[in-house]
Amino acid sequence: MKLLSITPKKPWLAPLAGYSDLPFRMLCRNRGCSVACTEMVSVKGLKYNGNGTKSLLATCPEDNPLVVQLFGGDPQDYLDTMPDLVEQGYTFFDLNSGCPVKKVLKAGGGSALLLEPDRLVQTAANMVKVAGEGCVGVKIRLGFMSGEDNYLEIAKRLEDVGIGWITLHPRYAKQMFSGTADWSKLAILKKHVSIPVIGSGDLFTAEDGIECIRQTGIDGIMFARGALYDPAIFSRYLKLLDDPSCDSLPDFDLGKTMEEHILSSREFDKSNGSFRKIRSILPRYAKGKNGIRAVRGSISTCQNWEELLETVRKIPQLVND
Repeated sequence: MKLLSITPKKPWLAPLAGYSDLPFRMLCRNRGCSVACTEMVSVKGLKYNGNGTKSLLATCPEDNPLVVQLFGGDPQDYLDTMPDLVEQGYTFFDLNSGCPVKKVLKAGGGSALLLEPDRLVQTAANMVKVAGEGCVGVKIRLGFMSGEDNYLEIAKRLEDVGIGWITLHPRYAKQMFSGTADWSKLAILKKHVSIPVIGSGDLFTAEDGIECIRQTGIDGIMFARGALYDPAIFSRYLKLLDDPSCDSLPDFDLGKTMEEHILSSREFDKSNGSFRKIRSILPRYAKGKNGIRAVRGSISTCQNWEELLETVRKIPQLVND
């Protein structure tokens, strides 16, 4: 089995709940994303056929390599559900041990696993048992609360059970997304494990990605919020990685990006729910530009796919950098 090649030249798209569906993943792949993650998928939802759970797994041949991120608090649930996923053709998996959202914590998943390292490691071991060594990654934080750093201990134990990579968002769970990601901890982790380390957190621009790699020496980076505002962050990052002194980066074509996202979303799912979702997402692409209010207002009044397309084709006339 061919394992993932994890290098700085192959940037990842993070698992973004509510955003990293198939249309958005393909939008990013067309702009240089090498590896993409699904939205986090509940193993309980898979086990009991929860509404909408299986739709999160929608993919296509071009959506490759794809990492399915799973979450849940019961290690047995992974043994019960993952064999079906492997049979369906999914190869790579990630354990969410970093999400700090209360709904996930109450179910014992996400960063709640950091409070019980034994349960976290057992869960990862179960995943490896099904998927195979090197086919499972784990995403963690520094610890649950400031002063409770246990990421190094956990990382070493995870390496021992056969995971293929580890992703660190260097904040504490209690921080949520406040404060600043401590990239220095990525460098420390890299020195303590032999498996690839992927960095996440405060990578808002292509330059941030380059600087994170330079400071830490980690094996790869994962763009999250940076990609939400500009999917072209991948192509910019790759350009800078290839030529650090370049003074001409790929432009962010606002109108083209919006139109491509609409067309892809409509092809994937023509439902009213899909329409409302893409209508709410599009204004993110105009963040920081003059005319953002006009953009938001014009998009919010659209009532169907054709109106939305017609409107975004006029967007470049409404905004300025």
